[in-house]
Amino acid sequence: MSKASSHFSVPSSADPPVPQKLLVDQAKSWLLWIVIAALLVFSWGPVEMSKVSLLVTDWRNMAEFSSGFLQPDFRDWRIHLQQMVETVQMGVWGTALAVIIGIPFAIFSSSNVCPQWVVQPVRRLMDASRAINEIVFALLFVVAVGLGPLAGVLALALHNVGIISKLFSEAVEAIDPRPVEGIRSTGASRLQEVIFGIIPQVAPLWSSYTLYRFETNVRSATVLGIVGAGGIGQSLYENIRSFQYSQTAAIIIIVVATVMLIDMISARIRKNLV
Repeated sequence: MSKASSHFSVPSSADPPVPQKLLVDQAKSWLLWIVIAALLVFSWGPVEMSKVSLLVTDWRNMAEFSSGFLQPDFRDWRIHLQQMVETVQMGVWGTALAVIIGIPFAIFSSSNVCPQWVVQPVRRLMDASRAINEIVFALLFVVAVGLGPLAGVLALALHNVGIISKLFSEAVEAIDPRPVEGIRSTGASRLQEVIFGIIPQVAPLWSSYTLYRFETNVRSATVLGIVGAGGIGQSLYENIRSFQYSQTAAIIIIVVATVMLIDMISARIRKNLV
C-alpha cells in the first residue's frame, strides 16, 4: 500500500448511521410544520379569519372613524403629561416590586439549583401569576386599597412576578456550572453558591430583562386606569366614551412619544449591559 493511501481510514462499524439521523431530524422538522399548519387550519373558523376581506371592502368606514383623530387637542397637555408621569412611576414601582419578589421564586424555579419537589409547585404558582391579566388583579386591588395608582402598582407587580421568575430562572438554568462547582468545593453553603456563583453570571441578563419588562409595564399601566387604577388610562377611557376623539388623539400621541423615548433609552442601556 502506498504512503498516500495510508491516510485513508476505513469507517468503523461503531460510527453512527449519519443518513438515518438526518432522516429522523428532517422528519421531526416536517412534523413540527405539519402540526403548526394543522393548528392554523383548526383555528381559522373559530377566530373568523374569513372576515379579513372586510378590511378591504369596508376601509371607508375605518377612514371615517379615524378622521376624528386627525386634529389632536393639546389644550390639557399639562394634565395629560402629569398623568403620563404618574403612569411611568407606576411602571417603575411595579417592575421594582416584581423583581424583588421574583428573584427568590426564580431561584426556586431553577432545576439546576433546587430539587423537583420544590421546582414544580413554584413553577405552577408562577404560571397562575402570569395567566391572570393585570386588569383582573387591578380590579381586586381597587376593592382592597381603593381607587388610585397603588392598585395599579400592585397589579403590575403581581402579574410580573410570574414573568420575571420565568425569565430569570431560564437564565439561571443556562449558566456555566464550573464556577458554582468551584465555590462548592471550598465548602460554601448553598446560599453562598447562589450569591457568588450564580448571580454574577446572570446579573447582566437579569438587568436586560428588567428593562424590557419596565417598557412593557409602562404600556400596560396606560390601560389600568380603565378600572380606576390610576395613570393616564382613566382620561383615555373617559375621552373615548364621550367621543372626544381630538382629546383622545392627544393622549395617544403623548403615550406613544413616552413609550418611544423609554424604548430608546432602555435599548441603549441594554446594549451596554449584555
